[in-house]
Amino acid sequence: MSTIAEVEFPADEFALRHALSSVPEAEFEIVRLAAHDADHVMPYVRVSGTDADTMTEALEADPSIENAELLDDLDDELLYRMNWVDNIRVIMHVLLDEGGTVMEMYGQGTRWHLRILFPTRDALSATHEFCTDKGLTFSIKNIYDLKQSTGRGEFGLTENQYTALVTAAERGYFDVPRDVTMSELAADLGVSQQALSERLRRGHKTLVESALRVGDSSFGDDS
Repeated sequence: MSTIAEVEFPADEFALRHALSSVPEAEFEIVRLAAHDADHVMPYVRVSGTDADTMTEALEADPSIENAELLDDLDDELLYRMNWVDNIRVIMHVLLDEGGTVMEMYGQGTRWHLRILFPTRDALSATHEFCTDKGLTFSIKNIYDLKQSTGRGEFGLTENQYTALVTAAERGYFDVPRDVTMSELAADLGVSQQALSERLRRGHKTLVESALRVGDSSFGDDS
């Protein structure tokens, strides 16, 4: 049975370790991740919480990446394309050896947080064993098995989460590049950027878990 795992990596054991440590206020979100061969990964990376000059300087000094290119500067966030060439053994194992899919990935300061879809529970176990053998950290926070289910059911979104997600989709917030910034979207909804960020993140998590029939989850905070 397919399995979703929420895991964490220490930043100093993974790509972009220098950029995360040198600009700790910046948050990195992986928009798209593709492994073209066994030696490098080419992600699109969305960065918020810093300016283009500061981040570009940090990326140029990071030995784990090459060819970082700033594609868009949208005031409150930046979009880069780059190659990861070092400290990528874990992600290469997940993508190439176990056939996993990275559904969500973001990092800040000292940690990377990932949501990974594995084709089987054995693939998750194999990844954990791989990391143990290599002396790498692979902290599993939650595990969900995908359950077969009929009928539509309810997605479980709060009204605020639903409104935020629908408005964001209609305004092109999820497009690459984005058609609207977080600040513009927050202004449209009459909330702070922090409140909107929390609604989108919690709503996205609830939507994925409900739509894919992922294990039981409850969300009491209508932030």
